[in-house]
Amino acid sequence: MAKAEEKTTLEDLAKTVAETTQDAAKDEQSAPAAPKEPQIDDLGRAYATGRRKESVARVWIKRGSGKVQVNGKTQEEYFGRQTHLLVLNQPFLITDRVGQFDITCTVKGGGLSGQAGAIRHGLSRALENFEPELRGALKKAGMLTRDARVVERKKIGKHKARRSKQWAKR
Repeated sequence: MAKAEEKTTLEDLAKTVAETTQDAAKDEQSAPAAPKEPQIDDLGRAYATGRRKESVARVWIKRGSGKVQVNGKTQEEYFGRQTHLLVLNQPFLITDRVGQFDITCTVKGGGLSGQAGAIRHGLSRALENFEPELRGALKKAGMLTRDARVVERKKIGKHKARRSKQWAKR
């Protein structure tokens, strides 16, 4: 008898959930969200800030031929490794916008890997500000999420963050 009561209550619950879901769907259809407006300044640029480890990058993008300037230097001069250049250009490869934007950025703090990651994060956010319809592709690839991993602090009684002192048997 208890099972029969459970079934009716579960069925009632399922009906209630279905009704509320239908009501929510009707509300969403009647009032669609307004599309996000591009955030472009008077000079035709979109701005965003990117962060990674200890690095902070300020990034401006505008329509152009694909020139990238990092702290007054070209990207090849500033970043020596090919991996840093690949990290830097990932947002353009994902959105098929290679060579369509000129980038100017200033970056400080951290090392070259952190700076490349910070520029990539800022570049993704600036692309989203320039063309809001690119948000889905960038978000799916994880470009808009700030990588929260930072260096772990050194603890008292340890050589490094986790490295213990050498154990002596006697």
